[in-house]
Amino acid sequence: MKISIKKDQLVAYVIVALGGVIMLAPFYFMFVFSSHSNSGILSIPPPILFGDFLVENFNTLIDFLPYFWHNISLSLFVAVVVTILNLLFCSLAGYAFAMFDFKGKNFLFVGIMATMLLPPFLGMIPTAMIMSQIGWMNDPKALIIPAACGAMGIFMMRQFIASAIPKELVEAARMDGCKEFKIYYRIIVPLITPAFGTLGLITFIGTWNNFMGPLVVMNDMKMFTVPLALRALQGTGQVPWGAVAVGAAIAVLPLIFLFMMASRRLIDGLTAGAVKG
Repeated sequence: MKISIKKDQLVAYVIVALGGVIMLAPFYFMFVFSSHSNSGILSIPPPILFGDFLVENFNTLIDFLPYFWHNISLSLFVAVVVTILNLLFCSLAGYAFAMFDFKGKNFLFVGIMATMLLPPFLGMIPTAMIMSQIGWMNDPKALIIPAACGAMGIFMMRQFIASAIPKELVEAARMDGCKEFKIYYRIIVPLITPAFGTLGLITFIGTWNNFMGPLVVMNDMKMFTVPLALRALQGTGQVPWGAVAVGAAIAVLPLIFLFMMASRRLIDGLTAGAVKG
């Protein structure tokens, strides 16, 4: 069977392939640089094949960052807890905004959406002052509680529930005597799993890569998250770029694994409602 490809299709494939190469190149060079010495990394042209300095760079990483594995585990703990709390609270808020009619609903929703317009750095000083006053400095709670429910997640869940779940279904469940939390658990949750996958992946990646939040509330190296720990490694005089690349490669592995596991849900969530049945 002969397969024919039109010229415009071929051009589209070439553009997509080039875009994929450009996006994947930084990840490839990150892994390549993790196996080279500083002189090799800084050489012109840079190396494009793997070297034999991986073990040395890893030992350098552990020497400079003795709490690196604790930093990894802390980042994982914070990211998982923040993701779970966002899925719970944002879906509950989205359910309320989509399926309930109450006084001031539109005003409250607009107010929540307006918080997305504020630059994050505006809250740095107030956050530091509050966390210091309540004794949460160098405590994971200082990263978890302020991020437990985001405006973007509320908006996403509200839009998804309003478009994917008819109000008649919820009203019928209420007429049958179902309580609101039972409706949420038995009806809403099973129908919004694509939105859960999308919001969960976005929240986990954003929390894992968060730099400004830990910078404000964490000043003990043992309580650094991964981005902050790797940045501290770059302030050690002559920067050991091979060790930085090793740390970055280790830090990106959970994200790659998570994306491979949740990519289908992400695509389903992003395309939900794009095509009418």
